[in-house]
Amino acid sequence: MMKTLARLFAWMAPILLLSLCPAFLHGASQIGESNADKASAGSKETVTGCLQKGDEPGEITIIDRYGRVWELQSNAVQLADHVGHTVTVDGTVASKSKTQEQEIETSEKKEVAGREHGDLQVSDLKMVSDSCK
Repeated sequence: MMKTLARLFAWMAPILLLSLCPAFLHGASQIGESNADKASAGSKETVTGCLQKGDEPGEITIIDRYGRVWELQSNAVQLADHVGHTVTVDGTVASKSKTQEQEIETSEKKEVAGREHGDLQVSDLKMVSDSCK
């Protein structure tokens, strides 16, 4: 009887391990993944940080708590009035076509210095502090 159980376990253990492999690999790929990494076009985001002028004329950026650089655009809020302030912005992750992304990729790489980056269409801004301390 013990030999039969040992043989059964010898056959079942590898099968069980292989069946768990995809779940393990999927979970392992998400270790360290922040909410910022998961942002997708059209998703709602709230970001708090210091508004700064970008490298391009009229460009405004903010860095979130994960270190991701967001390039901000807005028709509803005067972002330039708050440069140098700590703010919380609400908005929608903007999408760009593959062609648009390729056209600006070189300048964005320089601007963000290896950090992740995204574009946010701001719908609301709340002042946290009139400085970036």
